[in-house]
Amino acid sequence: MSFPGLSKLKQENHLVYFPPQKYKSETRMRASYPPVNKEETRSQSSRPLSLSGHVGFDSLPDQLVNKYIQQGFCFNILCIGETGIGKSTLIHSLFNNSFDYRVSTHFQPNVRLKAETYELRESNVRLKLTIIETVGFGDQINKEDSYQPIVDYVDAQFEAYLQEELKINRSLYNYRDTRIHVCLYFISPTGHSLKTLDLVTMKNLSRKVNIIPLIAKADTISKTELQQFKVNIMSELVSSRLQIYQFPTDDESIANINANMNAHLPFAVVGSLEDVKVGDKTVKARQYPWGVVEVENENHCDFVKLREMMICTNMEDLIEQTCSVHYELYRQYKLEEVGFRDTDQIRIPDSKKTTHRESLQETYEAKRIEFLNGLRQKEEEMRQRFVRRVKEKEVQLKEAERELQLEFEHLKRLDEEERMKLEEKRRLLEEEIIAFNDRKAAAEIIQGRPLPPTPTVGYKKDKDRKKDQGFRLELLCFDVRDQEFVNIQEEREKERLERERAHREHHE
Repeated sequence: MSFPGLSKLKQENHLVYFPPQKYKSETRMRASYPPVNKEETRSQSSRPLSLSGHVGFDSLPDQLVNKYIQQGFCFNILCIGETGIGKSTLIHSLFNNSFDYRVSTHFQPNVRLKAETYELRESNVRLKLTIIETVGFGDQINKEDSYQPIVDYVDAQFEAYLQEELKINRSLYNYRDTRIHVCLYFISPTGHSLKTLDLVTMKNLSRKVNIIPLIAKADTISKTELQQFKVNIMSELVSSRLQIYQFPTDDESIANINANMNAHLPFAVVGSLEDVKVGDKTVKARQYPWGVVEVENENHCDFVKLREMMICTNMEDLIEQTCSVHYELYRQYKLEEVGFRDTDQIRIPDSKKTTHRESLQETYEAKRIEFLNGLRQKEEEMRQRFVRRVKEKEVQLKEAERELQLEFEHLKRLDEEERMKLEEKRRLLEEEIIAFNDRKAAAEIIQGRPLPPTPTVGYKKDKDRKKDQGFRLELLCFDVRDQEFVNIQEEREKERLERERAHREHHE
């Protein structure tokens, strides 16, 4: 936060107050605002007056300082780089602390982000530090969409803050700000140029976060190669129209040092967790057979420049830049997406006419009417769709009813035919029974009738005659039985033919 009007040192609280500065964010954002009417501004300017005595509002800066110190500060750092490039090691060196971290492998199926939050305290200032590191960045064969999870994460933090800001009962005072304040982009020390993945990722993030490019493991290439590598990187960024974070030069007290540091971008850094004894002192360094690379030695790397610029001098500007530029661009885009506009007078291009943008209330009413009209239209469409489906169902039911009626009539006709056939069979059966009874009676009569007298011819001839009569009677009985069997077989054959014909008619 900025504390305007402070230029003294408060010894009792160990606080250093800086003179007021004009943020570069104001200069950057000025182009997006409508033109200012100078006459109207002069008419609204206040008249300076001198006080005749002490009033007490000169303690307002002290009140602000005490308020923000009690509230604490938060700072969120996004570290982007390939696996094993030294992201965690550099963060440990920057904040002079050993944070807990897990070593990542090169076998991640996709890119994901890992966030860790720590509570730091220096003197009486509390800092809530959040470190977000990419896991698996650049390890996939297809790197086309490797940047997308990072962009989605940044947008998600903006969206969460916007939703909290738009609440009726909002509590931004207690809200933990998770918006990314700075992005440390670690570049592999190839010594030649940027990779395509680096250019694509920074291009998609340049309008969302403050990017500070870093050449990681700068001790792996010579100084001559390092200087040429820096020139190549900056020329590629300029040719690709990528905007990286520039340290502000509006404040006269830090303008020179910031302008000088802007010329050193990208910073060539080295990180280390090892304590190496150099002479009479122990320093953080990397030991090699040919010598020692000290982390905090400006002749060896730009680690000190990075810490001075990012933490000691411009941390507040990074936070302010995130709030007033990147978040405002996201907020403006989301509000314009739903139809909200500023309530000021604008000039139509290529025309002398002017128009007024709708106010929030007018936009709300217009959106409400549009929503209600759309709702009524959808209700009408649903009603018509329902009526159409009901009619279609009625047609289907009527068709099914007609088919059932035809089936019923067909079955009824078959039943009537079967009944008539059964009646005919019963009649024939009764006739056969009567005929059988008649033949039976005739057979009994024949069997019981006395034989005519014949001349006596002897016992053997009489016996042969009786056998002949019995044989003729048996033949008569067999004839009756055969006739009955033939009749039954004919009836069965007729029934079978009738069933087959009825079955064919039913299927036809």
